[in-house]
Amino acid sequence: MNPKMTQTQQTRLNARAGLLKALAHPTRLWLVEQLEHQERCVCELTDGVDADISTVSKHLSQLKKAGIVTSRREGKQIYYRLETPCLLSMLSCIETALDTQTPDSCCGK
Repeated sequence: MNPKMTQTQQTRLNARAGLLKALAHPTRLWLVEQLEHQERCVCELTDGVDADISTVSKHLSQLKKAGIVTSRREGKQIYYRLETPCLLSMLSCIETALDTQTPDSCCGK
């Protein structure tokens, strides 16, 4: 008997895929890592990447929409912090997988 995906499972898998899609950009991954220990304002984060403030803000907006980060306003500054720090464990797991890849593996080109 073949297992069949339930509607609940499909909904949950779609949500997982959406979260992973939000992380699927090098700049957004870098932003998540920068928020590991403390909140930062957009201006601080912009200084660390080769992008203007509007581009960094768009990346942060995607992370916020996915529930990965949250923000607060203080005067003219917007500060972001990691809402789901457990994602860092997943990123660490990915690093371990990358470290164990063989030269002919699919992602180690």
